[in-house]
Amino acid sequence: MTNTAGSPSVILRSLRAATLALPVILALMVTTQAAQAQTFTVLHIFTGGEDGGLSGHGLTMDRGGNLYGIASQGGYHGGSDCVVYGCGTAFKLSHKGSGWIFGTLYTFQGGNDGDGPSGVVLGPDGSLYGTTSDGGGLGQCGTRDGRRLSCGIVFKLSPAPTACKTALCPWTETILYRFTGAGDGGSPFGEPVFDQAGAIYGTTQLGGNNGCSGYFCGTVFNMTPSGSGWTETALYAFTGYSDGYWPVSGVSFDQNGNLYGTTEEGGQSYYGTVFQLTQDGGGWTKRFLYQFDGTESGGNPAGTLLFDRSGNLYGTTWSGGSGCGTVYELTPSGGSWVFSVLYSFPGKVGSCGPMNGVIMDAAGNLYGTTERTGAFQNGVVFKLTPTASGWTYSTLHDFTGGSDGAGPAALIMDANGNLYGEASIGAGEGCNGIGCGVIFEITP
Repeated sequence: MTNTAGSPSVILRSLRAATLALPVILALMVTTQAAQAQTFTVLHIFTGGEDGGLSGHGLTMDRGGNLYGIASQGGYHGGSDCVVYGCGTAFKLSHKGSGWIFGTLYTFQGGNDGDGPSGVVLGPDGSLYGTTSDGGGLGQCGTRDGRRLSCGIVFKLSPAPTACKTALCPWTETILYRFTGAGDGGSPFGEPVFDQAGAIYGTTQLGGNNGCSGYFCGTVFNMTPSGSGWTETALYAFTGYSDGYWPVSGVSFDQNGNLYGTTEEGGQSYYGTVFQLTQDGGGWTKRFLYQFDGTESGGNPAGTLLFDRSGNLYGTTWSGGSGCGTVYELTPSGGSWVFSVLYSFPGKVGSCGPMNGVIMDAAGNLYGTTERTGAFQNGVVFKLTPTASGWTYSTLHDFTGGSDGAGPAALIMDANGNLYGEASIGAGEGCNGIGCGVIFEITP
């Protein structure tokens, strides 16, 4: 059983380094092959200063191929909230010829402004929408370094309304919602998602209506435009334990408008769940698609779920399997779902496997990252290729913890098949001596 106690200062993924005691499963479920020839390029090394640091939350891309992201620390170091770590930044990497230009779009100030951004996505209007797990000035959702953590915000960052003289002008923040940690939820984590009508959906790790270690169990929420502002509604509040609790990633839509997501903990064996929310009249009905047991199937799912064109779901766990988690598939069949493990990561027992979801190319290959597997125990970028007999695993990059960083986050892919991502630590001596991370590109 995983640890179900502890304060939310340990629960927040950006601050946590959990280790679980899980059984080791020796049998791999697919074949492996040697690393393929790739070109790995570091596009930016974070310093922990004005550019930010510890940026392991994934990137987003506009139609021009420019990259956007957030760093959970660095930037402004001041005030009671940010004097130690910095409150985080939002940034952009713009194409210039064959190179890239890095620029900071916004620096979070802490307090009501938000602290520790944890996800960002480009909205339909070209603005950036995201969440912070701390700040906002309302409620209490844990403690860190002896200070109270507020319950986070949903924010919007808008580009300058008129052309400016520099290539990367500062953007303006608008706070769309401040969480209280009560029935509305608290400490949102991961990137929000838009529906076709322009409403925002996401999850909070904490808050809701029922108790989990004193800070409640988390919610799925939406936000709808209302006049000049937004109205927030908790669509579902997790009750804990057998119901699942602590969702730590965003949600996904199917073609019918149903929502799908995961809880990192809870379920019958307390190793997390995959759930579906179906709109029913004026409310939402929750249904389990799968409950993990921490053995062959894996444990503690993380990362946003992926749908393919046939309606199959793909996801990851960061523990269980052969020691370091799994990549799994859920296939709809006759009103239920069939679960299968596509790959099981070998390694020491603990939180060493994928901490993010997978992406898929046009040929049906899956790509993802692990936290602490590989030859150097600093994570890898991997590829799973479908074959007639199963899925074949290959490593595209094995992180050393040196100039290439360590602990890679979620990947994105451009139209040419190039992969982009962030390594959350490594490269340099900043950020308490562990290095502040990098942005990288992998070219097939």
